[in-house]
Amino acid sequence: MRENRFLRRRPALIAAATALLLVPAAAQTSASAAAAGCQVSYTVSSSWQGGFGANVTITNLGDAVDGWRLTWSYSAGQTVTQLWNGSYTQAGAQVTVTNASYNGAIPTNGTASFGFNGAWTGSNPAPTAFSLNGTTCTGGVNPTTGPPPTTPPPTTPPPTTPPPTTPPPGTSQPCDIYAAGGTACIAAHSTTRALYAAYNGSLYQVRRSSDNTTRNIGVLSPGGRANAASQDSFCANTTCVITVIYDQSGRGNNLGYQGSGGVGGAVQPAVANKESVTVGGDKVYSLYIPGKSSYWRDGHLTGVPTGAAPEGMYMVTSGTHVNSGCCFDYGNSETTRRADGAGAMDAIYFGTSCWFGGCSGSGPWVQADLEYGLYPGGSSSWNSNQRAFTSKFVTATLKNNGTSRFAIKGSNAQSGSLYTLYDGSLPRGYSPMRKQGAIILGSGGDCCIDNTNQSVGTFYEGAMVAGYPSDATENAVQANITAAGYR
Repeated sequence: MRENRFLRRRPALIAAATALLLVPAAAQTSASAAAAGCQVSYTVSSSWQGGFGANVTITNLGDAVDGWRLTWSYSAGQTVTQLWNGSYTQAGAQVTVTNASYNGAIPTNGTASFGFNGAWTGSNPAPTAFSLNGTTCTGGVNPTTGPPPTTPPPTTPPPTTPPPTTPPPGTSQPCDIYAAGGTACIAAHSTTRALYAAYNGSLYQVRRSSDNTTRNIGVLSPGGRANAASQDSFCANTTCVITVIYDQSGRGNNLGYQGSGGVGGAVQPAVANKESVTVGGDKVYSLYIPGKSSYWRDGHLTGVPTGAAPEGMYMVTSGTHVNSGCCFDYGNSETTRRADGAGAMDAIYFGTSCWFGGCSGSGPWVQADLEYGLYPGGSSSWNSNQRAFTSKFVTATLKNNGTSRFAIKGSNAQSGSLYTLYDGSLPRGYSPMRKQGAIILGSGGDCCIDNTNQSVGTFYEGAMVAGYPSDATENAVQANITAAGYR
């Protein structure tokens, strides 16, 4: 959204290469199994320069299994870099994936799914063969040649509907949940915690004023909270600022501040220790923006949706640190950092700005910054279903299919379910969307090359996904956030 008015630009590039492979397989559940068989669906869901995302579904055609191991080999040097809903090892070309604690049991005709990100060079052919629990694909259900089972096979009939692909919130983090729902994160940012259960890298970087040296702040354990003690020791007796917020998705969509020494611009990095809170009882720091600070990344070549491609996003922010300045945003913005017309942005806005007038109450509200307007719903008229969120911690979500539909939701990030503020048609003049694929955090899209940020706000965590997330997926993410224990 333009500062003093809005936000953004540039056309599409997310090569969505999709390969679907159905592989019948014989699989042993144990030495006492009576029969076994399976089918594997391997789908490349997205592709970008040097990397790809894939989803795999195992359908069990034989007796029920309690614990599974799937293996395959790549023919072009591909490597798995990150996996959810299971764990993996790779030795040369061979990949082995084992179940997570919550999806090891597959009844007859039931399924289990996982997803992963990978790296490739040159080409990315799909695997041609799989094996499940040590038995290669044979094309049917095979009787075993071992002794008969000591106990009868299970008699519980298969479920009438397949088990949910979204794991319970306690066993995964937001980006694991999105991936299980078929909408993998293409950017994941937080100063407070890991957004993948397996993430063990850096969350953000701080720079101290005493000698201008930097330190990356990581997590206390894989999938855990930020190591605030590392920041405290590094920044003792001096001032520190947050210079980089790292992308946990593996796509390199790291956010740098829009100022001298950052990505270039007229603002400064935010002070690193302005606000501390606790998550799950551990001390962490927020990204606290008091104005004149903003973060940005050109991600149009690294997976951020462009043009009319569908996308979704969420952020956890604060309902007590807001203003009406334009515009405290998180989401898709112009690569030009200029206001490039209606539909050039697709970002969550949170604050007290009543852009078109006629608002009810004083906010703050979750709205959609689509460039040339902060939309409370499907038009410039006030949406009577809007509500203010004034709690200390607020969840805000936005999803947009790029051509006909978008939805805005919000909630208290400490308890309760998401409240749907709007779900319907795009405003007139915004179909199709014209997203450019940059990422903005803390300001409107035409900030801050030669002007300063007018908005204030607080950012704790957020992610952007490729595709249009289901309501069930968003509800599971909200459940995970409330279980995280922001205090």
